[in-house]
Amino acid sequence: MRVALVHEYLNQLGGAERVLEALHELYPEAVVHTLVHDKSKVGDTFKDWNIITSIIERLPGGKKRYKWYLLAMPAAIESFNFNGYDVVISDASAFAKGIIVPPGTLHICYCHTPTRYLWSDAHTYPNEVRVPRLVRKVLPLALNYLRTWDRQAADRVDLFIANSKFVAQRIHKYYRRPSTVIYPPVDTSKFSIAPELGNYYVMMGRLRPYKKFDLAIQAFNALNIPLKIIGVGEEEAALRKLAKPNIEFLGYNVDRSAVLSRALGFINPQVEDFGIAPVEAMACGRPVIAYRAGGVLETIIEGETGAFFDEQTWESLADTIIRLKSKQFDPQRIRQHAQTFDTAVFKQHIAEFVDTAYAQYRSTGRVDTLQAP
Repeated sequence: MRVALVHEYLNQLGGAERVLEALHELYPEAVVHTLVHDKSKVGDTFKDWNIITSIIERLPGGKKRYKWYLLAMPAAIESFNFNGYDVVISDASAFAKGIIVPPGTLHICYCHTPTRYLWSDAHTYPNEVRVPRLVRKVLPLALNYLRTWDRQAADRVDLFIANSKFVAQRIHKYYRRPSTVIYPPVDTSKFSIAPELGNYYVMMGRLRPYKKFDLAIQAFNALNIPLKIIGVGEEEAALRKLAKPNIEFLGYNVDRSAVLSRALGFINPQVEDFGIAPVEAMACGRPVIAYRAGGVLETIIEGETGAFFDEQTWESLADTIIRLKSKQFDPQRIRQHAQTFDTAVFKQHIAEFVDTAYAQYRSTGRVDTLQAP
């Protein structure tokens, strides 16, 4: 079985890239197709891989200013040639699912979410994105074109895998397609329980508007409790201006396990499709305080591994932090729960799914929605 992999961009390291790494460990001979591979951003992470990039990388400013070519990305992703492959797995949150495969090739899409800025965030994205005023005015027209393409691209996929039940619902709503849920991989072996705790809380992720770092900062400004933030992103300058001295920005290159394992708790005020960072915190035995929405409803057991707040406001978050008693949680119980999302579990489920789907495709020429292993 000859397998190829597809990923949108290799220019950052996040949850989607961890999924890709796990897929590549399963299929180490697989060629990875991506729009842009920027080694200055990801270092040697993918150095030994066989990677094919699109024409966008070779256009002026293509690596650094790839968003300039947003309207060209559908054509760029469609240009990849998959002749000779038995199975192609697209690791998609936007364009990767739009590949065109030949007859006889099975296309499985591991979907992180239907493209956020085209569907679930369609009416908030134009106001949040940082672009010149003229671009902002014509942006809705561009997004309308991409939305039409994205919907058609979803029809090319033979089988969808959703990274959570929350995303499976979105796939059905926007694409009218069924999907199988296989949760993303979390390398729990990299995290451990600390012998003692600090006096701070932690928030971690890319510093983007939908992550709601501003909401957490407002809460901790009011409480005057230490908060450590792990991550980088376009909102960093604005967030630093908002934060009081009790809030510390650690960047990305830190020992996540050391910081997470000594925290009183992990803060998750945003709506995540799945949310790998909260599971990493739980792998350190630490409880999670999360907004009651999205993928965390599938990963957090209220009262055992964390607590929820019901209004997405800093006041509601602050009230929950005050009420939370870290000592009421059993670190070992929390870590055991996190291990159910381990990378080994993900790889086993993916391998079984792909093998079953490919066998069915070879014997019948078609595939039906499969149950999760």
